[in-house]
Amino acid sequence: MTSEEYERLSAWATQLSVDLAIDSDEFRAALNIDNILDLAGVAAHTVIRPAAPVTTFLAGYAAGMAAAAGTSPAAAIHSADEVSRTALAAENQPVTPSHSGNAAEPKQPGSPASGTVES
Repeated sequence: MTSEEYERLSAWATQLSVDLAIDSDEFRAALNIDNILDLAGVAAHTVIRPAAPVTTFLAGYAAGMAAAAGTSPAAAIHSADEVSRTALAAENQPVTPSHSGNAAEPKQPGSPASGTVES
């Protein structure tokens, strides 16, 4: 990302924060665009591409809930990021591909893929 694009994204994040009534200077100060983009990238490459916005939304929601419950915004964001990355690491376990090239699925008795057909 160019410095111009980064500045535009940062300005957008600031404006959207204001529009969403996120008026905590401490919370906005804890916003780290690089970490958010990195988390989105990990989610997209670990699960599927649409996992990126879903993951960042859920992490942000969890951080907001924790902050509302009294956790400092920086700690809430850090915790949500850590939990998300741990879940993504668990998801990133190797999966044996099936013959079709898709992730392996449990074979059901009687299915052609199981090699046994019930009569």
